[in-house]
Amino acid sequence: MVWTGLTALLSHWRRRPVQLAMLLLGLSLATALWSAVQAINGEARASYDRAAAILGQDRLAQLVREDGARMDQQEFVRLRRAGWLASPVIEGEMRFGDVRLRVLGIDPLTLPPQAQQVDVAVGDELLPFITAPGVLYAAPETATRLTEQATPPVRVAEGLPPGTVLTDIGQAQVLLGAKDKISRLLLWPDQPIGRAPLEVTAPGLTLREPSETGDLARLTDSFHLNLTAFGFLAFAVGLFIVHSAIGLAFEQRRPVFRTLRALGLPARVLVLLLIAELLTFALLAGLVGVALGYVVASALLPDVAATLRGLYGADVPGTLLIRPAVWAAGLAIAVIGTLVAAAQSLWRLWHLPLLAAAQPRAWARASERALRAQGVAAMVLLLTAAGIAHFGSGLEAGFALLAALLLGAALALPLVLTGILHLGGRLARGPLAEWFWADTRQQLPGLSLALMALLLALAVNVGVSTMVSSFRLTFTGWLDQRLASELYVTARTEAEATAIRDWLAQRSDAVLPIWSIEGRVAGQPAAIYGVADHATYRDNWPILSAVPEVWDRIATGDGALINEQLARRQELGLGDQITLPGGWRASIVGVYADYGNPIGQVIIGIDTLLQHYSDVSRLRYAIRIAPGKAEALAAGLRAEFGLPAQNVIDQAGIKVFSLKVFERTFRVTAALNVLTLGVAGLAMFASLMTLSGMRLPQLAPVCAMGLPRRHLAWLELWRGLLLAGLTMLAALPVGIGLAFVLLAVVNVEAFGWRLPMHLFPGDWARLAALALLAAGLAAAAPAWRLARLSPSDLLKVFAHER
Repeated sequence: MVWTGLTALLSHWRRRPVQLAMLLLGLSLATALWSAVQAINGEARASYDRAAAILGQDRLAQLVREDGARMDQQEFVRLRRAGWLASPVIEGEMRFGDVRLRVLGIDPLTLPPQAQQVDVAVGDELLPFITAPGVLYAAPETATRLTEQATPPVRVAEGLPPGTVLTDIGQAQVLLGAKDKISRLLLWPDQPIGRAPLEVTAPGLTLREPSETGDLARLTDSFHLNLTAFGFLAFAVGLFIVHSAIGLAFEQRRPVFRTLRALGLPARVLVLLLIAELLTFALLAGLVGVALGYVVASALLPDVAATLRGLYGADVPGTLLIRPAVWAAGLAIAVIGTLVAAAQSLWRLWHLPLLAAAQPRAWARASERALRAQGVAAMVLLLTAAGIAHFGSGLEAGFALLAALLLGAALALPLVLTGILHLGGRLARGPLAEWFWADTRQQLPGLSLALMALLLALAVNVGVSTMVSSFRLTFTGWLDQRLASELYVTARTEAEATAIRDWLAQRSDAVLPIWSIEGRVAGQPAAIYGVADHATYRDNWPILSAVPEVWDRIATGDGALINEQLARRQELGLGDQITLPGGWRASIVGVYADYGNPIGQVIIGIDTLLQHYSDVSRLRYAIRIAPGKAEALAAGLRAEFGLPAQNVIDQAGIKVFSLKVFERTFRVTAALNVLTLGVAGLAMFASLMTLSGMRLPQLAPVCAMGLPRRHLAWLELWRGLLLAGLTMLAALPVGIGLAFVLLAVVNVEAFGWRLPMHLFPGDWARLAALALLAAGLAAAAPAWRLARLSPSDLLKVFAHER
């Protein structure tokens, strides 16, 4: 009986290959999008882990200056003489041609074993490493990028993160122009007993404990959480296809279930056979989905890597590794998703009476109780969303709010559509119009899952496109304010910077320093900038709130400006005091907009910056000159000092680059939006194709009364367009609410700034046209099949008991 039952169950799929294809395709696509996001996140996080583990930063304590600046090499000498087991490290960024790299310099003779990324003390490796011109160790992809650049000899080291080179500390000091300077000291785990206290030997240094999670991983958490949310949404939309296909297959096989039960097959065995069938499909589709996910991830990863590099300075390799964890997670999510999608149907089968009628149930009548329960659930979820919006806080609360809003709106959609269709039926005139509205309402339970998937996809598209377009509009205006200077120049050495300043003094209207140091403010990484007292800042800087005469107070050293990120994360406001690197305090006199920056930023007067940080790097400048003279001045700078093109950039060039980074940032989001909408369209196609065969008993009487099949086919097509159009109208307020939550809650919690929301009806019109096109294509195939159906096939309906 078990074998007979299994073959009987599987025969359903052999007779309905399109339905089987929809089931496998829906599950494969859902798994693919989820696995693609997980593969991208996994590759990025592996890169962060490598960056956090380099030189044992995740295992070794370090000594650093309180202000975050480089220390004198004599600090290392004093500490070693006082009994401290420490090893010096210098790091910085520099360009080799058009390749920008992070340079790490180490002392291989004092380096702790936990920090040895490359064993340079083996055989004949040490002498070339510590003597000129030195050796650069780099990851394979980084070494490839350096093949055509003028650098010291490059050797491949597998353990290094991309974008980083490792060399001897003496060679690194020469490359970085930081003679006798070091960035930090790595401490050996086992320090001698009785060594001199740190506050006596090196009072200007502070102890930093090891951290398993680097700053990059913390900064990018919100980005990867957003990607994960989109991946889960795409998976949920794909599950609507699976749920619909499984539910319809259970309905169509009710006679088979009754027969098998009547022949003696226990309900428990029947349910187990169905679970085995579903698990087989899930594993097969999961394997295909994960493989397809790697293809999607490979296509999206370069854009993700460019985004992370542009926004966070994180170097992520542009290639994927095959990770067993991603395959296991993909198969697990496919199996779990399939069982969740089939849970309701399996529950009904378990409680199916032995002699239950084998006729397919009327969808409208059978779903009335479920529809009421669904309405209650929708109301509970929407009230939950309102409660989270009022009382919740944090990024997790923001995503919980989004989930409750989207799921509540999706569950409420069938109720809304039922009400609209009922109203349409009451306003209809003529028997054909009344039948059309009534028949559409009867079809709604069978199409509700596909329409809910379409609602989710449309609402997410409306919400995300509104957020991105609002960001683009605000970001463009913000760039115009921030990039007021005509030229931006970066010198290569301090001596060259002095010569450039002298040369520009007689050839430009103003030379404005862009000098900064990095440190920690309120426990977070931050940049502290010094600005000159000039009209460029007074007239253009994007101030959100400030005390009177704010720029005068900055010029006199009587206050500091902070960016919106720092103000929101630390709940700081005007008049509050902040402690800056080095231990001195400043009063907050203003808050300014700083879109696109993940870390805190502080602005003080240039004289104040030099007073507290005399060794600040003085290589970057903004040049004010009449716009018509900027190009000639840039050419003169390049010719006079031999500066490469990337060291002299005009305002337009920076804007173009910034906007390119912006577009790359949201290219992945746009791709996921398109894929999600495509999966929703496929869900609608699957439902219409499956229902088309079950609808013959409703269509045959209408055709027998004289309505041509061609007219019936057109009505089927218009029905699909009507339902898609109504779903689009319902998706608009949901999408606008989603955009508000993204801008006012999620974006603020994730990045620390709030964007104004703008509405773009033109985008909605294009999306509506795309939704109608998808619905039209989904309804076209069943309508075409109906139009070509022979009258004899329709009349055969009356030959069977219904």
